[in-house]
Amino acid sequence: MERLGIAGLPNSGKTSLFNALTGASSPVAPHPFTTIETTVGVAPLPDGRLEALAAMSASRKVVRAGVELVDIAGLVAGSSTGEGLGNRFLAGIREVDALCLVLRAFESPEVPGDSDPVSALETLELELVLADLSSVEAQLDKRRKAARVAKGDRALAGLLDAMEAARASLAEGVPLYRSSLSAEDIEALGELFLLTAKPVVAVVNIGEDQLGEEKSLTSRVAESLTGHGEVLGVCVQLEAEAAELAPQARQEMLQGLGLGDGALPRVAHAAYAAIGRSTFFTTGEKESRAWSFRSGAGAPECAGVIHSDLQRGFIRAEVISCEELLEIGSWAKAKAGGRIRLEGKDYKVADGDVLEIRFNV
Repeated sequence: MERLGIAGLPNSGKTSLFNALTGASSPVAPHPFTTIETTVGVAPLPDGRLEALAAMSASRKVVRAGVELVDIAGLVAGSSTGEGLGNRFLAGIREVDALCLVLRAFESPEVPGDSDPVSALETLELELVLADLSSVEAQLDKRRKAARVAKGDRALAGLLDAMEAARASLAEGVPLYRSSLSAEDIEALGELFLLTAKPVVAVVNIGEDQLGEEKSLTSRVAESLTGHGEVLGVCVQLEAEAAELAPQARQEMLQGLGLGDGALPRVAHAAYAAIGRSTFFTTGEKESRAWSFRSGAGAPECAGVIHSDLQRGFIRAEVISCEELLEIGSWAKAKAGGRIRLEGKDYKVADGDVLEIRFNV
């Protein structure tokens, strides 16, 4: 399962967001370092398409896709060099696939801390950059020596070049996710598990009295990120309160506040997109299920997501888009009407495709 690391300054609301997304009950209090342990949970991915398919097929079971979330202790200025508690847990998010930066914009006399999200972003980025710079510099001499021994090793030479470029960017205070490094360089750096080489989603945590001001608050952060990451405005406190309610009561509360289905589905989908994942479906009376796959993957690889035997013995995939299938009303009607396509090994599965795999092992 893909992993999203949640990072923020103390009292930013990151643990409340973690609880709201996962249904966990990690402690939250208006003082720094309530979170002192790295916490892991799973956030189901809300998807109305899956619910509609399950209703169409009268499925007895519904299985959603999900994202694993990792919540770490709050970072503070100096975390990368030992200040506060956050430095103890930076290692806990080195192996995540993307980062969610929670930036406080709400003001409260009961909760200490700055309420400028751009300032929070700058502090977080600096600590992540310094941690990465330390990692790169610690590895450079070792890699240079290895390159001298293994002359002609193209992969090692490429990694060394990427590390030199990364060090130059980090030394200037620029996170790798908005540096000029190529996609190939970023990929080469993967084995170093650098924090700022990961895609980013920023959540600006607003107060209830700031509802309606999301655009102005998030635009400043988006400008600072220079387009390198989606920025969402969320009233985390309201979302966390709503997440504790039964589904019907939750919907009534959110709609009563003019929040529609709430912001959590947007956060989950933004994280999913940042990680580079898409969703295909299988549906029937027994089960309707959403499957996570690497965006751009071929049909055999997606078959392997279901079971390795399906990939090994892949023959063809029966394919129809979710929207088209729902419009027709059933798989049987779509098949009888010749609307189901037969696709081979070269087919690139699209987000929202409904699949049945033909295989033989």
